[in-house]
Amino acid sequence: MLGELSGFDEVNVLASATGWPWPKALHDIFEPRGVNLMVAEKAEDFLNIIGQKRIQAVVFDLDSEIAGLAAVRIIRIVYPWLPFLVLKEQPDEELLLKALQLDIFCVLEKPVDMQVLQHQLNRLFIKRYNSELFADR
Repeated sequence: MLGELSGFDEVNVLASATGWPWPKALHDIFEPRGVNLMVAEKAEDFLNIIGQKRIQAVVFDLDSEIAGLAAVRIIRIVYPWLPFLVLKEQPDEELLLKALQLDIFCVLEKPVDMQVLQHQLNRLFIKRYNSELFADR
């Protein structure tokens, strides 16, 4: 059930590159649903990709080498509507407070449980797009 997503030609999710097999794990969730995974290596790649493609969500690893929450703040200035899920090893109360201030959809602790990630993506897509695209199959 695509709901409001049916108006899109394609569904695109943007993720930050990492030093671990993260894109492969995401691909395994996205590919069976027809979701395109795009990976940004640097902060400016995020802005370039978002400027060229309609992105429905961003999955951002705060432990990657892409400037952490500073990059999220910059992207938020240009694209305030874009939903973010962020990943962090040992997120603390200060990070959670900043995430709330930046209207980040959720913060997931690493290592990421892929079932929890899928559940959070499903919640995001239901809330934002009225779509159960990431519901269990």
